[in-house]
Amino acid sequence: MTIDKSITQTVFIVSDGTGITAETLAHSLLSQFEGVAYRQVRMPFIDSREKAEDCVERIAEAHARDGRRPIVVSTLVNSDVAVVVRGADALILDFFATFIAPLEETLGIKSTHTIGRTHSSVNSLEYTSRIEAINFTLAHDDGVSNTDLEQADVILVGVSRSGKTPTSLYLALQFGIKAANYPLIPEDFERNRLPEALHKFRHKLFGLTITPERLSSIRQERRPDSTYAAIDNCRWEIGEAQKMMRREGVRWLDSTTKSIEEISATLMQTIKLDRRAY
Repeated sequence: MTIDKSITQTVFIVSDGTGITAETLAHSLLSQFEGVAYRQVRMPFIDSREKAEDCVERIAEAHARDGRRPIVVSTLVNSDVAVVVRGADALILDFFATFIAPLEETLGIKSTHTIGRTHSSVNSLEYTSRIEAINFTLAHDDGVSNTDLEQADVILVGVSRSGKTPTSLYLALQFGIKAANYPLIPEDFERNRLPEALHKFRHKLFGLTITPERLSSIRQERRPDSTYAAIDNCRWEIGEAQKMMRREGVRWLDSTTKSIEEISATLMQTIKLDRRAY
């Protein structure tokens, strides 16, 4: 659907923390509506009435400029601060007001209403796990190192530029998964076997493939008019990689039309990987 840029909707992401949760929620909701151009305004660390009042002023300015009520996605915990923002002339989507009360009723206890709880020392173990996963993934990107592969939760394989690195980093950052990745190169296809370092870790392998047309387009941006990016070469590499993965019993999926989030979710479901961090 063509986006009508004459219709611009301002969306405020308001939080007393980093705003990551509010931003994720906003993206999930607004992606369901096509044909509108969104102007996103992030307002993190709104932790006082004064900051909340400034936020309300900016919402009013956006309303006057656009001629449309702004949308406000809020994860404000402090009720004194939240009530100020709820006074704005806007559509207020208050994450905590919507979900905390029903949870309190079901659990039979009151919320602590603590700001930044998801990133507090309570979760230090999970945070450390995530940092360790990121460091591991960076150290094992693109086959740079073969050491400690036994610690990997998963090893992604596929031809160059098929999505291995961004997927590995997303798995580490978002889920605390130690993900190594290894390129399948022409020399591997000529030898007709997996790289030597991967043989004893075959049970940890997961493959990514991609259409030749998409791969050629991606490679052209990196090395224009090269053999590396030529469509015939891309077809050959992908064909050989898929034959190798079938022969070696490596599970794989096509990343062409999938987001990193979709690839990661499918991968974790397929090989039954549990989330390591929150």
